[in-house]
Amino acid sequence: QPLLVESGGGLVQPGGSLTLSCAASGFTIENYSIGWFRQAPGKEREGVACISVEEGRVDYEDSVQGRFVISRDNAKNTVYLQMNSLKSEDTGTYYCNRYYFCSGYRSRPPLGGAWGEGTQVTVSS
Repeated sequence: QPLLVESGGGLVQPGGSLTLSCAASGFTIENYSIGWFRQAPGKEREGVACISVEEGRVDYEDSVQGRFVISRDNAKNTVYLQMNSLKSEDTGTYYCNRYYFCSGYRSRPPLGGAWGEGTQVTVSS
């Protein structure tokens, strides 16, 4: 059964960095596009980055463009989200999920429909 497990969250000061991991099992990530999402308290979940099954294609939400980097390690079957220059508004629970393509990933339901537990990121001094 396909499964994605997020990890790497924590408490970080503004301006700091964190790298999140999205470890996949039950399927091969190189055959899918993987999106990272976040949900702040009281807000809807929003897509922040996606790495496409089409090699070299990535997509970033405007507020994280230039600060976040999404990448994949096919040998480890894992997708990463490197987050730099973190701001308080980056606080939230971060989730990953899989799609066939990144196009429209923010508004389409993920393949399989289920979400994992996510990993909490808190940016605070």
